[in-house]
Amino acid sequence: MFRRLLMVVSVVAVAVVGSAACATKGFVREEVGGVNDKVTTLSTTVEENQEQTDQRISEVDAKAGAADEKAAAAGSAATEARSAADGAAGKADEVDKAFRKLIYEVTLDEAAGNFEFDNADLPDGATVLIDKMIGDLQANPQPVWFEIEGHTDSTGSQAYNEKLGLQRAEAVKQYLYEQHKVPLHKMSVLTYGETKPVASNQTTEGRAENRRIVVKVVG
Repeated sequence: MFRRLLMVVSVVAVAVVGSAACATKGFVREEVGGVNDKVTTLSTTVEENQEQTDQRISEVDAKAGAADEKAAAAGSAATEARSAADGAAGKADEVDKAFRKLIYEVTLDEAAGNFEFDNADLPDGATVLIDKMIGDLQANPQPVWFEIEGHTDSTGSQAYNEKLGLQRAEAVKQYLYEQHKVPLHKMSVLTYGETKPVASNQTTEGRAENRRIVVKVVG
């Protein structure tokens, strides 16, 4: 009797253990299945977000490209407009000069006892000629402009001669402004340096003639 009871208990225990094991496995399968579903859903969401992000990036890139094209077009238009304005201003100057008439011209050079070699100081001989020019102009008053050109011989570098020619022209401009009250906006100075000789630079006399200032009065 005791043996039968023991056998029955053993069978029941095995059945309970088996049922418990089956229940545990089923629970695990359900939980794992749920997790897999969540992972799948999350992956799908991430992929959708990535696609949306990529699309937005593409849209931003497209807008940036369009903006760059517009900026380039605007810059090109501005350059063309500037070139056109410069061209118009140049033509206006040419027309203005074409209608101006040379009224008076005086040359200040070392050959006449004026500017010395490698010197931009305005000598007394030059001021005498400038004073005479102003006196002649005042005898017949009219609106005039002064164009002051600086020239040198070929001694020294081209850059140095351009600078020296400009310094000499500026000296004449300063004298006209300070001594004769000629308005600054009615005077222009430019330097030709050694580029427009009137005599040979191979001789002392020729170089002396080339070192000069030319004052042109136009109206």
